Amino acid sequence: MGTFLQICVGDVLEMKKQHPCGSKHFKVLRVGADIKISCLGCERTVTLDRLKLEKMIKKIKSGNENEL
Repeated sequence: MGTFLQICVGDVLEMKKQHPCGSKHFKVLRVGADIKISCLGCERTVTLDRLKLEKMIKKIKSGNENEL
């Protein structure tokens, strides 16, 4: 078994590829086996499998830091 990235509710994820709206930043809404994220550009929500999502992440910004 591998190790998982430390993803918490409120974190902002920067993805490798952009969403169709043009934004690359997503906010984490729920964490578990599946992770629910919301696009910061158009506010659409998506639920993805944790392993699939981890491959798509470029950078994680803590929820404590200032938002974009």
